[in-house]
Amino acid sequence: MAADVVLETDLAGLRRINRGKVRDLYELDGPFDLAQGRPAFGSEAQARREETRTGGALLIVATDRISAFDSILPTGIPHKGAVLTNLTLFWLDFLKGTVENHLITADVDRMGPKVRPYADILRGRTMLVKKAAVFPIECVVRGYLAGSGWKSYQKSGAVCGIRLPKGLRESEKLPEPIFTPASKAASGHDENISFEQSAQLIGREAAEKLRQGTLAVYRKASEHARARGIIICDTKFEWGEADGRTLLVDEVLTPDSSRFWPAAGYEPGRAQPSFDKQYVRDWLLSSGWNQEPPAPPLPEEVVRKTSEKYLQAYEVLTGKALV
Repeated sequence: MAADVVLETDLAGLRRINRGKVRDLYELDGPFDLAQGRPAFGSEAQARREETRTGGALLIVATDRISAFDSILPTGIPHKGAVLTNLTLFWLDFLKGTVENHLITADVDRMGPKVRPYADILRGRTMLVKKAAVFPIECVVRGYLAGSGWKSYQKSGAVCGIRLPKGLRESEKLPEPIFTPASKAASGHDENISFEQSAQLIGREAAEKLRQGTLAVYRKASEHARARGIIICDTKFEWGEADGRTLLVDEVLTPDSSRFWPAAGYEPGRAQPSFDKQYVRDWLLSSGWNQEPPAPPLPEEVVRKTSEKYLQAYEVLTGKALV
């Protein structure tokens, strides 16, 4: 398995502008073509702008790094970067006509001469995307009561200022999906905020547009996933602006950004199993690690089971195996 793992990239000749917990980000010069379908929200003038040209772009490379408890682990997960990238590509295609996005191409051979020398490393884990000014909030949508939402509800009966019916149980489906944004704190810990606070940060018109788009994407994706046997408990999106258009950016509906539950066996009143890095979290909690860097390496069994979960999520949602 180790041979399949890419923990970091260092692409000579390309300017790396960020290395996150999972992704390496490079800046490229253009121009590149970007074709889009008509969005379901936004002005008619924006909807007519189905093609634009940009003088620059970003190369997003999803590595096989995995993080837990705010630490990047020294052990990678085989195929993780490919799952994140290809599942995002699946959803972006599925959502055409609902929202616009920043994708230019995922074909390494079309990314220009500076990228082609690294084709073997990048193929299947890379997207060339349009530069966009990213809104400084995480657009979280919750269809079920879990995680920090469940904790907040237990204390106050509300989540991000939204009052919910009394008597709800852990993992219970909400009467309607709710938009519960979070601020991007400098410390790296996202902090739940109310809709009014998000409007203060980015303006009311933008906040309304992002709420509308986030809920529309969640509803459409949830219907598809449920038909495939997966419940999307909650997920988070990022949005940006480019040339006056609102674009869905970054990863979309992946096991890293979402809580996926198997529909078979779903039962409110308890925590649910999920298609994500739960094996990693459980092992770390039992390992005696004090959750301070550096994190310990993962045993082979945990790596294998986690990789299998990521691949399973892709296969169930898309209906095909990852090649």
